[in-house]
Amino acid sequence: MNKHYVYMVRCSDDTLYTGYTNDIDKRVEAHSKGLGAKYTRGRGPVKLVYYECYNDKIHAMKREYQIKQLSRKNKENLIREGSEKVFESK
Repeated sequence: MNKHYVYMVRCSDDTLYTGYTNDIDKRVEAHSKGLGAKYTRGRGPVKLVYYECYNDKIHAMKREYQIKQLSRKNKENLIREGSEKVFESK
């Protein structure tokens, strides 16, 4: 079964980027090499600071949107609370 990840990386300028992927290691590496999203180009290297894992793409994409709507303060709170959360589809 494929896993779907929502993640946050901290860029070298201390900004946060939120994204979706089905291969988190490859995606974070791409961001660090300047091959990821346009936003992270020139802001590398990046550090993975938070992620959630889902069993389906729809729930992961909805969660990505929710996280992107959060304030910086609330994103930092999520990071402090921890990651490596796995959410089962219902």
